[in-house]
This record gives sequence, structure tokens and C-alpha cells, in this order.
Amino acid sequence: MIDELQRADEITVAEFGAGVPRTSPAVIRGAARDWPFVQEASKSDEAAVAYLERFYNVTPVNTVVAPASARGRLFYEGESKELNYREAPQQLPNVLKGLLQQRSADEPLGIAIQAISAADCLPGLEEDNPNPFVPPGTKARVWIGNRVTVAPHFDVADNLAFVMAGRRRFILFPPEQTANLYPGPMDATPANVPISMVSLDAPELDRFPRYRQALDAAVVAELEPGDAVYIPYMWWHGVQSLGLFNVLMNYWWNRDELSNGHPFGALLHLAYVLYRDVPPEHRQGWRALYDHYVFQTGGDPTEALPPGQRYRGRDVDPERIARLKDALRDLLGW
Repeated sequence: MIDELQRADEITVAEFGAGVPRTSPAVIRGAARDWPFVQEASKSDEAAVAYLERFYNVTPVNTVVAPASARGRLFYEGESKELNYREAPQQLPNVLKGLLQQRSADEPLGIAIQAISAADCLPGLEEDNPNPFVPPGTKARVWIGNRVTVAPHFDVADNLAFVMAGRRRFILFPPEQTANLYPGPMDATPANVPISMVSLDAPELDRFPRYRQALDAAVVAELEPGDAVYIPYMWWHGVQSLGLFNVLMNYWWNRDELSNGHPFGALLHLAYVLYRDVPPEHRQGWRALYDHYVFQTGGDPTEALPPGQRYRGRDVDPERIARLKDALRDLLGW
């Protein structure tokens, strides 16, 4: 089924470097081909491990381990909200050694180190592999593992991801396909946002019939070492690590201050609770107001008003938003 999906657009390094914001995913072949990390990893998995260990400062890294029965799918346990893997802080060299050993296992464990801060755990790695494609000050995150699958989810940020070692496949869906992806629990999730409950490999279309529509709108990107994929703000993406040893570096950044406060928190802790029991006809009324004032589907809602009658509100303070999220979480028991 994946072979039938439309391929993501491919653009050149020069085209991406033009700095024009994109509204759809794009693959940039060879964007990191000359980075020292990619060069070392091209020699062998062992060379990639030795390169990483040069920078490691003994800060423990959170490590995910799933049983062989999960077949690399990091997901829920049965019909519960429990996750099918365990997490624990580990020393990076020990995890890397385990990953190399698992390459020869008939039924390997699923192992992943996800989104570790290069600045905090691998100081000097970013400086050795400078990235000219992201806004100044954007920090790198490192993802390491074997053949694991991360369910489709979204990021409240723009995302540029580079394969350093191994191969990865990204299946990407535009935000308007949210309902057709059958999002799972809002309050217990491995990705801090809901994940799609549909398996990328075995989608059970009888159970999830609208997923066909999501596939019609999906694009796929398959990356080799040195390749990059740009994932726009809030595009859903599932990730399949295809090699026995894989390393990825990604960079998240926002073009608006509100995103730093994570609007999903407002949806989860406030809007969902407030409106879930409101009669349907009342929700329609509120939807019209939200479309007008919040999403501005008809344009600037104050355009026809004289300046003295326009409401602009105060600037958003990300720290205050974060405190509000914590207070709501305590109030609602989440």
C-alpha cells in the first residue's frame, strides 16, 4: 500500500535555502552528504558509534525498549492506554553497544533514543556539523534506534530532519486529514499529542474506513544517509526506521510566539472540556465565532472597524501560558 502513495516533492539545496516558507513536505537529497557525521557513518555502524561517543558527556539518555513481540511498533498495549514499551535513563555507550548486538538477533527488541538534546548530551556535535538551513539558534535533536515505527503524529513547529545513518521512511498527511487518521487518546500518548490508531503496515480498513481518504492525500518520503525532509507545521507524519542501526538529527522551530506555548494544551485542557457536552446546535454557534475571530476564515475580523474600535489584545507570554497549562492540568486531574 505504501508503494502506491504519492512521492513527496524533491527540491534542491539552493531551492530550500531561498528561505521561502513551504506549505507542503519536501525532500532535499544530499543536504547533509558532506557533514562529518554522515561521512563517518558511511564507513560502518561502528564508526558512527565511535563518532557519537567522542561528544558524549555522560548525561543519561531516556531509552525506550519494546519487546520483540511488538515488532518495532511503539504503540499501546492491547486496548488499554498503557504503552507497549518501557522507558529508563541509560548511559549512551551502553545503548549503542546493545543496538549493535541486536543487529544479529532473530527477534530483536525495539530500541529507541528519541529527541535527545545535542547541546545537553553531545556538546560539540552541532558545531562539528553546522546546519545552514534552519534559523539561527535552532537546536538539534538526535534520534537513535533500530527498526522501530513511530505512529503518525504532528509537531506544533516546522521540522527539518536529516538522516545520518541507516534509512527512514516518512508517511505524511496534511492537517485536514486529522479525522481520517483516527487519533487516539488525548491524555495518554507517546508523542505528547494524539497519535493515529491506524497501523502503517496493516491499516485494517474495515475498522478504519476513512483512512482510505487519508492515504489519498498522503505523500511518502524515503531517505538515505545525507538526505533531509522538511515537514510543515502540524502535518501528521509516521516514521519507519528501516535499517538495523539508524540515526537522525532534526530541528524544530516556530514562526510565531504562541506555538511556543503549545496550543494543543489549550485544546486538551480547556476547549475540549468546555464544549464536549454542549448541544450540537450550540457548538455550531461557537464554531462560527471561532472561525471568525480565531481562525479568521473570512479575513481580518476587525478590518471594517475604525482603529479606535479594534481589539488587539496583549502580547502572548509563553511562560505565563506554560503556568496556565500546569494549573489547568492540576485542576482537571490530568
